[in-house]
Amino acid sequence: MLDALAVYLKPRVLIILLLGFSSGLPLALSGGTLQAWLKTRGVDIGTIGLVGAVGIPYSAKFLWAPVIDALDIPLLSRRLGRRRAWLISSQLLLMAAIAVLGLGDPAARPMLIAGGALLVAVASATQDIVIDAFRVESLPEDEQAAGMASYVAAYRVGVLVAGAGALALVDSLAQQGVTLPSAWTVTYLIMAGLVLIGLIATLAATEPETSRLAMTDHARRAADDPLRRAAAAAAASFTEFLTRDMAITALVFVALFKLADALAQAMITPFVLDLGFSLPELAAVTKGVGFAATLLGGFAGGLIARAYSLSTSIWIGAVAQTVTLLAFSAQAMIGRDLVALAVVVSLANFADAVGTVIFVAYLSALCKNPLHTATQYALLTALAALGRNVFSIGTGYLASATGWAWFFVLCSLTALPGMLLLARLQAGGHFKRLFAGDG
Repeated sequence: MLDALAVYLKPRVLIILLLGFSSGLPLALSGGTLQAWLKTRGVDIGTIGLVGAVGIPYSAKFLWAPVIDALDIPLLSRRLGRRRAWLISSQLLLMAAIAVLGLGDPAARPMLIAGGALLVAVASATQDIVIDAFRVESLPEDEQAAGMASYVAAYRVGVLVAGAGALALVDSLAQQGVTLPSAWTVTYLIMAGLVLIGLIATLAATEPETSRLAMTDHARRAADDPLRRAAAAAAASFTEFLTRDMAITALVFVALFKLADALAQAMITPFVLDLGFSLPELAAVTKGVGFAATLLGGFAGGLIARAYSLSTSIWIGAVAQTVTLLAFSAQAMIGRDLVALAVVVSLANFADAVGTVIFVAYLSALCKNPLHTATQYALLTALAALGRNVFSIGTGYLASATGWAWFFVLCSLTALPGMLLLARLQAGGHFKRLFAGDG
């Protein structure tokens, strides 16, 4: 147990922790916090709704991930290594984009602000691509889950700081006599400065050993057209993955593993409100005890992944995140009981975090070729997000037709195809090929 806990204090894992905070900051600054700023400045609801489109780069980041795999940053890559060079470049761009966004005036030029928010999202998504590749290549297999648990915890803290923290800072400055426009500008500039935490972590980090192989390959292709190199990297990443045994089965499993949870989570807010809970009660449970349970679940997932084989860990995560969804069915029958809701949300969030951390360790294990890490990981995470972004679209109609109790039962049942594929992968020796001795 001491060894399992000590992994979180290893320098490599601590670097990932700090990078996670830097990764979580921009999400709210180009999303909820920005929408609050626009609203306080009198921007119309229609324009505020359009700001939601700036989140597209997070879903489409796999489109330029091959560029990060195939090309190097002039001068910086030779001095710092290709991953750290890309990290520093994206972080500097992110800081500048947040600062420029904060210096704008939503009331006078709302569309210009939207363009600045889009730039923040692009820089942030690029940083995420590189952090994922850096994490996969930097951490040994027995530290991947712990690294991801640290990353997720710090990421959520970053989101909290840039969300509720930024709003509280604006309110505090306004109460001290600072004009509201200036308060928003100062807040955004402070948030831009907080990206320095990730920048310092990058400078303190060590470039992954696998970068040497990639740099050698890049040197051989230096005379090639950059666009052709990026296109070739994209094609090679597909080809390399699809030539593996059970590749299609693994891809379908990736798409289905979080399906049940994604379908259920899409309806949690309307479900809780429909039971008669107030918005403050919802916030207290989901942002309070639910948030704490998520953090604890992430670290528990890291401990499980370190104590057991990857295949066993995935089974634990799959069963836990599926069974706990049935607690919402029980809540539907109990009705409006705040203590029961706190327990149910805590159980579900804890199990979801356990499953997520272990699942990410599996995705990391699938990206073993350093020439294609960024591209393959971005594609796998895009595939894994189908449940949240696509399959969950009709959940409202399903809940309306079945009622809440049966809705969550049906959500749980959608986990069965993924479990069958997991059994097929295990029986076919998939995990043994990923890690020697892992069955």
